Amino acid sequence: MTPRVTSPVPTTLWRSVLETDEAAVVGQSLPWREAVLADGRFADASVHYAFPSGRQVVLPLVRRRRSAAAARVVSSWPQIWGTGGPISTDGRITVDEAEFVWRDAAHRGTLSTEVTLRPEADPAWLSAASRAGYAVEAGGSYLLDLAGGFDEVWSRRFRGTARTAMRKAEKLGVEVEVDRTGRLAHVYDELHERSVHRRAATEGEPVWLSRWRMSRVSSTPAQVALVAAAFGKDCATWVARRDGEPVAVIIVLSAGGHAKYWRGAMDKDVATPLRANDLLHRLAIEDACDQGRHWYDMGGAHPDSALAAFKTKLGATLHHTHELRARRLPARLGHEARIRAEALVKRVAGLGEM
Repeated sequence: MTPRVTSPVPTTLWRSVLETDEAAVVGQSLPWREAVLADGRFADASVHYAFPSGRQVVLPLVRRRRSAAAARVVSSWPQIWGTGGPISTDGRITVDEAEFVWRDAAHRGTLSTEVTLRPEADPAWLSAASRAGYAVEAGGSYLLDLAGGFDEVWSRRFRGTARTAMRKAEKLGVEVEVDRTGRLAHVYDELHERSVHRRAATEGEPVWLSRWRMSRVSSTPAQVALVAAAFGKDCATWVARRDGEPVAVIIVLSAGGHAKYWRGAMDKDVATPLRANDLLHRLAIEDACDQGRHWYDMGGAHPDSALAAFKTKLGATLHHTHELRARRLPARLGHEARIRAEALVKRVAGLGEM
């Protein structure tokens, strides 16, 4: 059962497998790979497996360029780049084939191998990961099913409160513009910076520290520019304005059957009472339906949070994902390193508990 293995994966080979896997998500697309590699910090470590059964698998992987050989982490993808995971012929895999992939991948990271499976990945991937000794952490992503088109979504999946909010935004004069050239990417940067300052004021901490903390879960202007360049017209920036002033923005990426709400920012004090975000998502979802996409991916959220409530109001439901880790050193060492790093930041900032 030993497959033929190729690394890194040529673009043509990646595309040929991708075209057979209808469930592939935005984070497995070629434009996403292009953006990750254009970041400059990561080297391509992707692997293609051609099994005797005829099944082919592509495992997106990168490693940090400047990491020592003895401390190499390979990931799919690094945390700020979100969900990757394997794609395969017709989206299927056997447990034995999946186990071969995981055991091979585990040896490609001398320190650890980290992979996030896409929502509803073939269960064989998870079963094989456990057999191969990977630690598994459950997660989730909220997806809106676009089957039946926008009329079906509007009448049967949006909750009444969502439709009311969307109508309210229109009555209050919220105007929306969409751009697919990258021309409006700066609006995200500007509104995100306002959010940084708002958090700094709320938390009573320096602006630079709030910016650093938020950069761990949101995008820098440089990352937004890379993604916009890689996706071209499939990167849509939706901007809501009131009296000509931007109050909210969302960035939606499209590939294959998925449209992905990737990033958003707003002037919270103004956008919330205007219900600007409700209207932005309504228009982005309608656009995804018009393009023939099957899913609108709204990303993760804690199930009991206000963010999760917002996503379920729009008809999105929680789909399970899993983070897989094969470590060559005890996990507690990585945890202790993170604790030491946070303590150092606190000392530099002259702060107590963050």
